Amino acid sequence: MIYARFLAKAQGCLRLRSLLVRQCLAELLGVFVLIMITISASAQTVTSEGKKGGYISSALASGVSVMVAIHISGGVSGGHLNPAFSLCMCLLNQCPWWKLPVYSVFQILGAFLGSATVYALYYDAIHHYSNGTLTVTGPRETASIFATYPAPYLSLRNGFLDQVLGTGILVVSILALIDSRNKSMAKGMEPLGVGLLVLSLSLAMGANCSCAINPARDLGPRLFTYVAGWGPQVFSAGNYWWWVPIVAPMVGSATGTAVYQLCVAFHHPPDEDDAFSLPATEKDHRGTEKDIDIPIFAVNKYVDTWMEGNSVVVPATEHVKRETAPSP
Repeated sequence: MIYARFLAKAQGCLRLRSLLVRQCLAELLGVFVLIMITISASAQTVTSEGKKGGYISSALASGVSVMVAIHISGGVSGGHLNPAFSLCMCLLNQCPWWKLPVYSVFQILGAFLGSATVYALYYDAIHHYSNGTLTVTGPRETASIFATYPAPYLSLRNGFLDQVLGTGILVVSILALIDSRNKSMAKGMEPLGVGLLVLSLSLAMGANCSCAINPARDLGPRLFTYVAGWGPQVFSAGNYWWWVPIVAPMVGSATGTAVYQLCVAFHHPPDEDDAFSLPATEKDHRGTEKDIDIPIFAVNKYVDTWMEGNSVVVPATEHVKRETAPSP
């Protein structure tokens, strides 16, 4: 009883009234958990030299972490967790453009804090594996635990294409999963679908550069490794690879959004009510005047009388309704 009263009082004192602050905190916590699970799996695999994990276990952890993160933040902020997906929502007018940089900052901050937590968790293991030397390249490098780096054979051009395609497929698939006029998933099952999607992308497209497809997931941990002791080589390694997982996913997001709209969304048949309904911005609001004038094709009860030149008003009860068609 005392504990319950304490919680109720704490909620009353600490509850945030600002929707934006709550959304930003939800994004931060969601990305924090996502990075915690994803990078912890990678750290366990690397520091155990493959004895306690491998690529499949890392990919599975990545998919599950995305599912959990969407459950954490989805009901508050929409569960973007990725600046590339935030860009997609802005392009579709589902999120105001001014929120894109705000969400991105908190997503990157969540990734930074998640990386710091994993480093603290695996501090002894990382230093034991690397013999106390934090390096970006070499047989005992540990920087790839946190951020993504290209395979030795991968060029910047091919890596850029890799990230554009990966993020494009991610966006196209998510838009299909949440499209209520397509074969969307049952309500509440979307996080599972997106988690399985990320798992499949990690298994299918991770050989080149570990399938970042999320600027926050890569930049946040990279910034952490820069300040934690790995040094500026985290930006110069891989022929200055660092900018590719940031820019290419944004290009892939815009491309995937356009492809889904052009190939699927634009061609949905209109609903029965759509032909007679006004756009959302033109609907009247309860208690206020209408935003636009009455459309010219509205039914007029006395049009027959006027057209016949009769000045007598026909009562509404005796009037035969005219059937009108929507304007072309």
